[in-house]
Amino acid sequence: MAKTKVAVDELTVRALAPETWDAFAALAERHNGVWGGCWCTYFHTMHDEKTFEAESNRDLKHRLVMEGRAHAALVFDEELAVGWLEYGPPAELPNINHRKEYEAGLDRPPDYRLTCFFTDRNYRRQGVSAVALRGALELIAQAGGGVVEAYPQDTAGKKITASFLYNGTRSLFEQAGFTYLRPKGKNHTVMSKTV
Repeated sequence: MAKTKVAVDELTVRALAPETWDAFAALAERHNGVWGGCWCTYFHTMHDEKTFEAESNRDLKHRLVMEGRAHAALVFDEELAVGWLEYGPPAELPNINHRKEYEAGLDRPPDYRLTCFFTDRNYRRQGVSAVALRGALELIAQAGGGVVEAYPQDTAGKKITASFLYNGTRSLFEQAGFTYLRPKGKNHTVMSKTV
């Protein structure tokens, strides 16, 4: 399938919810369950709770969405979901990479975490992630707002394969008004913004 040229200003954002589950699931299914069958469940669970099977991950994500315990800003090109950014409070998304290092430098937990971007392969490198980020911040603000944390990769200007950029890039978050707080892991950062 050829890359789809998109007018970014015509994309819309809707919350992941029971009403948008089918669109989300269709996007995940077009990409083998995303990241080898993760279904964007990695940050919901701790490692010892994972089954590492695509079908059980799909079932888990579906259950969490139906219970209102999984949040994401879904990006739509008309009625086709083409990307997302997962967000939620730390209790909803407890599993983060480099956890010990992160917790050692933690003053207080954020109100929300932004954990995982995904963009349809035919829509990449056109600004879908920026639309998802703006949408997530708007949805968080509508829910009462607070301190929002993200853990993007600091690419230092280098081109990095998309599979390593599931947390986005430092420059994307800087453009959205986030403040750099500290490093986390080899190339990741902790960034924050209050909405």
